[in-house]
Amino acid sequence: MTPGVISMDLVLFRDAIEHISRVIRVIRQPRGNMLLVGIGGSGRQSLARLATMVCNYKCFQIEVTRHYRKVEFREDLRKLYWLAGVENKHTVFLFTDTQVVEESFLEDINNMLSSGEVPNLYKPEEFEEVRSALGDSARQEGIADTPENMFTFLIDRLRANLHIVLCMSPVGDPFRNRLRMYPAFVNCTTIDWFSEWPSDALFEVADKFLDTIELPTEEVKSSVAQVFVVIHNSVADYSSKMLLEMKRHNYVTPTNYLELVSGYKLLLSEKRKEIGDAANKLRNGLFKIDDTRSKVEVMSVELEEAKVKVAQFQRQCEEYLVTLVQQKREADEQQKSVAARSEKIGIEELKCKVIAEGAQQELDETIPALEEAMRALESLNKKDMTEIKSYGRPPALVEKVLEAVMILRGSEPTWAEAKRQLGESNFLAQLSNFDKDSITDRILKKIDGYCANPDFDPDIIGRVSSAAKSLCMWVRAMDKYGHIYRVVEPKRQKLEGATSQLNEKQATLAAAKAKLKEVTDKMEDLKKQYDEKLAMKDELRRKAEQTELKLDRAGKLVEGLAAEKGRWEASVEKLEEQMHYLVGDCLVAAGFLSYMGPFLSNYREELVNAIWLEQIRKLGIPCSPGFTFAEFLGKPTTVRDWIIQGLPSDGFSTENGVIVCRCSRWPLMVDPQGQAIKWIRNMEADRGLKVIDLQQLDYLRTLENAIQFGTPVLLQNVQEELDPSLAPVLNKSIIKQGGRLMIKLGDKEIEYNPEFKFYITTKLSNPHYTPEVSTKTTITNFAVKEQGLEAQLLGIVVRKERPELEEQKDSLVINIAASKKKLVELEDEILRLLNEAQGSLLDDESLVNTLQVSKTTSTDIEEQLVISEETEIKIDAAREGYRACAQRASILFFVLNDMGRIDPMYQFSLDAYIDLFNLSIEKSQRSNKLEERIQFLNDYHTYAVYRYTCRGLFERHKLLFSFQMCAKIMEALGKLNMDEYNFFLRGGVVLDRDEQMDNPCPGWIVNSSWDNITELDKLTNFHGITASFEQYPRDWNGWFTSSEPETASLPGEWENQCNELQRMLVVRSLRPDRVSFCASSFIVNNLGSKFVEPPVLDMNAVVEDSSTKTPLIFVLSTGVDPTSGLLQLAENSGMANRFHALSLGQGQAPIATRMIKEGVREGKWVYLANCHLSLSWMPQLDKLVEQLQVEQPHPDFRLWLSSSPNPEFPISILQAGIKMTTEPPKGLRANLKRLYQLVTDQQFSQCKKPEKYKKLLFSLCFFHSILLERRKFLQLGWNIPYGFNDSDFEVSENLLSIYLDEYEDTPWEALKFLIAGVNYGGHVTDDFDRRLLNSYINQMFSEEAISTAFFKLSSLPTYYIPKDGPIQSYREYINLLPTVDDPKAFGQHPNADISSQIIETRTLFDTLLSLKPQVSVTLGVSQEDKVLEMAADVLRRIPPNIDYDNTAKLLSLDPSPLNVVLLQEIQRYNALLEKIRFSLINLEKGIKGLVVMSADLEEIFTCINDGRVPPVWAKVYASQKPLGAWTRDLVLRIEQFEKWALTAHPPTIFWMSGFTFPTGFLTAILQTTARQNSIAVDSLSWEFAVSTTDDSMLLGMGPPKDGVYIKGLFLEGAGWNKKDSCLIEAAPMQLVCPMPTIHLKPTDKKKSSKGMYPCPCYYYGNRDGSFIVTVDLKSGAEVADSWTKRGTALLMSLDS
Repeated sequence: MTPGVISMDLVLFRDAIEHISRVIRVIRQPRGNMLLVGIGGSGRQSLARLATMVCNYKCFQIEVTRHYRKVEFREDLRKLYWLAGVENKHTVFLFTDTQVVEESFLEDINNMLSSGEVPNLYKPEEFEEVRSALGDSARQEGIADTPENMFTFLIDRLRANLHIVLCMSPVGDPFRNRLRMYPAFVNCTTIDWFSEWPSDALFEVADKFLDTIELPTEEVKSSVAQVFVVIHNSVADYSSKMLLEMKRHNYVTPTNYLELVSGYKLLLSEKRKEIGDAANKLRNGLFKIDDTRSKVEVMSVELEEAKVKVAQFQRQCEEYLVTLVQQKREADEQQKSVAARSEKIGIEELKCKVIAEGAQQELDETIPALEEAMRALESLNKKDMTEIKSYGRPPALVEKVLEAVMILRGSEPTWAEAKRQLGESNFLAQLSNFDKDSITDRILKKIDGYCANPDFDPDIIGRVSSAAKSLCMWVRAMDKYGHIYRVVEPKRQKLEGATSQLNEKQATLAAAKAKLKEVTDKMEDLKKQYDEKLAMKDELRRKAEQTELKLDRAGKLVEGLAAEKGRWEASVEKLEEQMHYLVGDCLVAAGFLSYMGPFLSNYREELVNAIWLEQIRKLGIPCSPGFTFAEFLGKPTTVRDWIIQGLPSDGFSTENGVIVCRCSRWPLMVDPQGQAIKWIRNMEADRGLKVIDLQQLDYLRTLENAIQFGTPVLLQNVQEELDPSLAPVLNKSIIKQGGRLMIKLGDKEIEYNPEFKFYITTKLSNPHYTPEVSTKTTITNFAVKEQGLEAQLLGIVVRKERPELEEQKDSLVINIAASKKKLVELEDEILRLLNEAQGSLLDDESLVNTLQVSKTTSTDIEEQLVISEETEIKIDAAREGYRACAQRASILFFVLNDMGRIDPMYQFSLDAYIDLFNLSIEKSQRSNKLEERIQFLNDYHTYAVYRYTCRGLFERHKLLFSFQMCAKIMEALGKLNMDEYNFFLRGGVVLDRDEQMDNPCPGWIVNSSWDNITELDKLTNFHGITASFEQYPRDWNGWFTSSEPETASLPGEWENQCNELQRMLVVRSLRPDRVSFCASSFIVNNLGSKFVEPPVLDMNAVVEDSSTKTPLIFVLSTGVDPTSGLLQLAENSGMANRFHALSLGQGQAPIATRMIKEGVREGKWVYLANCHLSLSWMPQLDKLVEQLQVEQPHPDFRLWLSSSPNPEFPISILQAGIKMTTEPPKGLRANLKRLYQLVTDQQFSQCKKPEKYKKLLFSLCFFHSILLERRKFLQLGWNIPYGFNDSDFEVSENLLSIYLDEYEDTPWEALKFLIAGVNYGGHVTDDFDRRLLNSYINQMFSEEAISTAFFKLSSLPTYYIPKDGPIQSYREYINLLPTVDDPKAFGQHPNADISSQIIETRTLFDTLLSLKPQVSVTLGVSQEDKVLEMAADVLRRIPPNIDYDNTAKLLSLDPSPLNVVLLQEIQRYNALLEKIRFSLINLEKGIKGLVVMSADLEEIFTCINDGRVPPVWAKVYASQKPLGAWTRDLVLRIEQFEKWALTAHPPTIFWMSGFTFPTGFLTAILQTTARQNSIAVDSLSWEFAVSTTDDSMLLGMGPPKDGVYIKGLFLEGAGWNKKDSCLIEAAPMQLVCPMPTIHLKPTDKKKSSKGMYPCPCYYYGNRDGSFIVTVDLKSGAEVADSWTKRGTALLMSLDS
């Protein structure tokens, strides 16, 4: 098998066969290429490979590694060209969009598809190799060997052999953009869409896989396959639902489905074995117990029988014993008699023995001589005898010897006799057998004579004759024997006499002994019989005792296992039931493992309970009634260990733990708060866990080693894309090679250890992973849950408040876990022992003892466990007292956590939050009363969270944060009616107006407000509110037009019926502009006023709160640069000389790295500004910050960062750091407060004219605050928003101090010019904004400001310059100012706030709603159908083109300026109409797939879908109207010009708003007047007269003599008095006022502008760049400056 390739088990259902057929059909054609479009895991690559194999082509694929770039890609392309072009092999180049490391890859493939050529693929020397290889083939084809010809030949062969198959995913924008950028992808390929697998295909696949599984019936098998289909489809539906509601992406692919089916097979098999083994163990245990019981019954009977026999034998033994004793007595008497005789005989025996021994000793002395003589005789032979005999006369000595022999023989001692006897044949034998005992004394005496002779010596005689010597020796021996025998014989005779007597006595003794023996034998026989009976009795007794012991053991065993027996029987029954339910349980569990990881708990519950289990029960598949995934696949002991190791204790986290440990793909954990990392680190610590991240240079080496040695690896902090190098590990591309498991990682093949584990985590809270990543990993959402966090925080607060309780709780938890684990182990041990026991249990004493010990231990543990659990309940009850505190802290964290969904920079670490919680516990007020203590702690911590968070929030989000805190706290306390609160957020939406009650007050209640009221009426507490508008229309109108409706009394009974929230609902329905005030009031009433007064950022406090490990991050916003403040802080902190700043950008990364390392070492402050400009370096910065956590930097070191909000800024840095927003705070009071924080005591007192300086400084601060805060009025504030910043204030303050010091008299003009004209004015580009700026500076910088006590800075009495005093007095005065600014403080009308407040309200609601799950609504029509319908509607509405040619002919006789304007307008509108028609017709074709959907068409599609005007249409004239209103407006515009063109007469009253270029129209009027009066156009100006009569009268009078009448203007920022024809205050809630017709009259004599307000006229609501003309209007009762401050202007068109 090819390394890195896994065998595939494919099910070829109809769709798959069709796809394969298409691919085969296309790639078999010359130059046949394909584009396979489908999400990852849909089978594109598998089927393409199969099709390639069927065609017998070679499949070529690139292998992307970490450093794979263009050079490597080109190298692979050269290999491909060689394969297809040189070797002439049919080759399929399979390329997927996941392999696109650089876009240039696609450019090369585009070229290959279109022409086969890749520019600059070969260098000249490289092509030479190709050329030489192609030479023979080219010659055979008759092609000339030139470089050009050979290259063409190569390309032709390549295109004939190469078939490119592109696999691309349609997910996201890249696919669409790539098709546009690389047209060959569409033009040169056949496109095949891999749609979702149809249900029948899913069923077919499941059915095929289930063939090998043993299921109860065919019906059940079919039902299981159906459930697989339901599971897959339901997950796909819920993924769409989650995307809509939570904005979380999840992709469901066929790969997931295949994993589900194969996972089910494995799980079912595993569980069947597990439950089967467990049941068998228990059954065996039960069998052994039952067997023991049956044996006990038998043994009880045997014991009784044995006891009877023992009694019988006992009696017999006693009888035997009596006889035995009697005989023993007789035997003893005889024994004594025999013993006495034996003793006497013994003495006599001794005496005899002494005599015998003496005699024998003496005889023994002769024996050596006798023996020697005998040996000598034996040595003689016949020859020797003959030798002696041969002597005629023997030598004397020989003769003597022979004489002696003869004497002994009793013969005549003569030579002759001797000679004769020597001749006898038996002579020697006679000598040998000579009777020694018969030698007489006479003979002895004779012989003594011979022996006494000295010469009668054997040695002497031996000299003469050796034979004689031997005979001599015999004679001497006989002589010696004879003498001794004489002495011994009497003794012997005496011995014989004694022996004879002894024998007689011994015979008598033997008789006595024989009699004794007879008695003894009889007694022995009796004893033997007695012993036998005794032994039999003992054996029976032993057996009885053994039986009794066994019965005792059995009693212990049966009693000991009695509880187990009941439990085991129940367990077996339960296991058998579980075994029955396995088919359905494994089905749900496999689905859970495959699909549930990315889902939150509510989705999981709905899917499992409402859909899967429902379907399983409906189809009759056996399934547990109370199935829970965690209990089914998680062992309680393991789960308890996980919790001890740091896994949160809630059910959701337990499910995640099971998924992570049981999933077949490696887990990818979405872990924004680090809960999973903490758990994995603790769980795998003993196994040598390696932690890596993709920023490490050697992470692949670490991974390789771990794979080889089987150690776990944690890859942390991944982003949305994974390194392609990890693909083999993620795909588990494992092969067997020579019995070893191998995996190819990069260029290496390494051995794969099955013990290896791989975990991946990301800190992204809502990552969008592609389907390809989803199919390779098991994505698991580990986001912290309320329940789990609450338990953690409860532990923390109790540990702080009642440490002894928490220590006890901790030890109890560990002990209980250990005890329960021990109980399980003991039960397993008991079952093991029972299982392994051979024969009867009762024979195995050690087994019974072990069982007894186990049982005793088990009982002890159970008792301890009961006590522990009771203690735990008591401790938990005590801990519960602090539950309210933990609950509050948990709620606040989730409010904090939700902020990250509003802005990417709002990331908060759980660890940092827990530190803050600990700090709150330590610093909050103490009390002995628990309720009071908790109240103090909750109050303190709630404000601590607010204070901590606010410094990192933008102003626009601070109220929202407070409100969300307040709402969540009240919801938890049950003080919030959720139906009413949801209405407050969402308002009322009326889908069918036909059934809606008619609006009784259409004059002042707009449709949207009436929708709100009618829907509000449906809430329980608001029934009848719609009717009250008919009853009290005037009262409601009065309430509606009041300046502060939130505090005004509600009409009728509603005043008393409504609580605060209900009152807010009424305000929300009718006066959305006042919602933010309601929200503030709601917060104040429920949490306190300090929660709507964000604290001013105190940098010193921030430094104190920070440590060397916490980066300090400035989140930048327009207008504020933190650098100067930071420099000032460094100076105050004594760090000025060790402060190093660097603005990041291209090429600055190495310098920044060096600065941080130096700072860590030497204790410097390092400031890296504008991190958003160096996003590519951010991962390295993240690594540096991570190192700070483990290093020990110099205690003075601090890392300061600044960045604009950017989603790519590393989350871990944001979580680890302290965030500070750098923007002006919201409101005059907050701005003044902040500015007075910036001004130091030294600055405040250094001016030489303090009385002027202090007052003018306050004026300057107020001026600066006014300029900043005017932005909230939108167009009524500034025409163009300006970024006024702290630098402007600091320079102006400096100028103020210098000029006051330098000049005796205050140089007002110079100061005003430098401050307003140059410093602040340098930002201002709009003339009318400059006019406003001057208006403010003139008011605030004047002599009166110095000379007047408490000089008023606005029309309100609240704002004035306070009396002279120290800086603290000014700060105290500022603290007394209102938190909410009255528009009058700016010189604005109360209505000015309405627009901005409505926008603010809309933003507030949109943001709050974005934090809640969206309500999923099933729409009847698709986006495409909706757009097609709307496009058709627009096409139907727009009129045909105006007849330009005929109009030009009609007007050719009168080429007046107005007629020229008309023709120009017709041209513009006709071009617009053509463009609209063209784009809408093409859009329709694009949607239907008839033309390519270009970027422009896509933009038009999006705009129409959103109800916006496409930018390509809006180029003709500016407008902010939505599409519907814009279309209606366009029709009216064309009507005006159509009528004018038809009549060839200008209208009496011009609708000036209908002109695309109104300035041209006004110029034409000036030219007309100039020509009529022969005046230079430049000398003309405008005179304006606002009509006081109706238009009907003007139409009757005809056009004016000079100038024109214009209509359709709107007045913004003021009202109009038609009677007096002057400006007046706008009516309450009146944002714009329609202007009467105005007479525009050119004149060369300009009137006095006294009492007039030069009112700018703008083309539409956005004033920037849309100025048309200044219209002089009577200012009425107010001076012109008042209208300037109000931003009063004329608009030619509105936004609706």
